[in-house]
Amino acid sequence: MVRQLDVSEVKRAVSRLFQEACYRLPEDVVRALRRARDTEVSPVARDILERLLENAEMAPREMIPVCQDAGLAIVFIELGQDVHLVGGALREAVDDGVREAYRDGYLRKSVVCHPYTSRVNTGDNTPADVWMDIVPGDRVKISVLPKGGGSENLARLTVLTPAMGRQGVIDFVAGVVEAGGGNPCPPLIVGVGIGGTSEKAMMLAKKSLLRPVGQPSPEGR
Repeated sequence: MVRQLDVSEVKRAVSRLFQEACYRLPEDVVRALRRARDTEVSPVARDILERLLENAEMAPREMIPVCQDAGLAIVFIELGQDVHLVGGALREAVDDGVREAYRDGYLRKSVVCHPYTSRVNTGDNTPADVWMDIVPGDRVKISVLPKGGGSENLARLTVLTPAMGRQGVIDFVAGVVEAGGGNPCPPLIVGVGIGGTSEKAMMLAKKSLLRPVGQPSPEGR
């Protein structure tokens, strides 16, 4: 049985999800911040973590973004193979949802076109970065990730030889975090993607950030 879905529903979902993501920290992130505050030995760092928690509490109450950098709009879609989309193009619906979210949510728009020359802001934070998986069933699952420029600027990719093994991965990740210092807006939650082609690994690193803090990969061995 094929289920029919109008892409206007996708637009509404994308708009709502991005606004929620920019106003509300997920509870697992809030719990992680509390644990960090309670175990931090530096008075200065502990005070900063306390301010972050106050900000996380205030943002949804006052309907203001948690951070002034509302990020690049990254969208993950799991599209059921028994879904028939009607009413327009899926990608256009996603971009329309991003436009609405960043306009109505008063979120900062950071995307520019021609980044090496004119650097003209697109004015609506589009185009979105869309990743799609075709899955069994008749449902559509949408996850969004407003990826801030500070953290994205510190994203790194390497290609290791098989001989470098597990320790090679650990050394690379630890080195990137150490070299980044305070530039990627700590405290940090580090997404790591391993395997596949270069672009696949980078996508997996972003997708890993959708899991609750501390939850291991389902593909872990």
